[in-house]
Amino acid sequence: MNWLSKLFNSSIGQKLLVALTGLFLCTFLIVHLSGNFQLFKNDNGMAFNLYTVFMTTNPFIKTVSYVLYASILFHAFKGIHLAIKNRSARPVAYATVDGKANSHWTSRSMGVLGTIILVFIVVHMGDFWYEYKFGHIPYIRYTQNMVTGELTSTPLVGMDGQPLTINKKMEEFVDGDNKIIIVKDLYAEVKEEFTNPLLVLIYLISMAAIGFHLFHGFQSGFQTIGVNHPKYTPILKSLSLWLFGIIIPLAFASMPLYFYFL
Repeated sequence: MNWLSKLFNSSIGQKLLVALTGLFLCTFLIVHLSGNFQLFKNDNGMAFNLYTVFMTTNPFIKTVSYVLYASILFHAFKGIHLAIKNRSARPVAYATVDGKANSHWTSRSMGVLGTIILVFIVVHMGDFWYEYKFGHIPYIRYTQNMVTGELTSTPLVGMDGQPLTINKKMEEFVDGDNKIIIVKDLYAEVKEEFTNPLLVLIYLISMAAIGFHLFHGFQSGFQTIGVNHPKYTPILKSLSLWLFGIIIPLAFASMPLYFYFL
């Protein structure tokens, strides 16, 4: 196993780990986006709130989340470290080489783009993950008639008009023909946060940074792990541009815009 240790302690091995964690995070973005599409359902947030409960209570998902957090930290800090190391290794550019002519500007700006994304992740986790875990997210009661399918929702408040807490993420029971669900209302938190134009602007700038970062990073990750084939490389480049460079960032950007203009 000594060769494995030497590999991952080498510059090549570290670049390989950055590539693998980056590709893992690309997969996560697709899953995260599909879950967040629940925000657009016309059910006053019930589907999104139930999705949130599932993502924070399912044992398998919780285990994967620790791998996710470790991957984000490693990919961000090691990526920035390698970018600084590469730049310092050649403080003066070769006179005969025009870097701009040999590489896309996104490949030369991965460190800057990664730093913007890291700051965004901290803001995003603080606004939603931390608030959901440790903050004072209000609760909402959904009542769905099991015969007619009619759905109503009522925020839970006390006699003083303040939101009630039940020290649980969700309660579910049946009352006659009605199914009652009481759940943390993260949907309301999302709506409230995205009424702030400054936060919406931060999200839009961050989604642009993510788009440019993924446009180069996705195809570069496959090249780093050795996938470079005349048949498959064009497909990967197309996915880099359309899926990760345009569609996914625009889809995420549509969410703050949707609530801001709602």
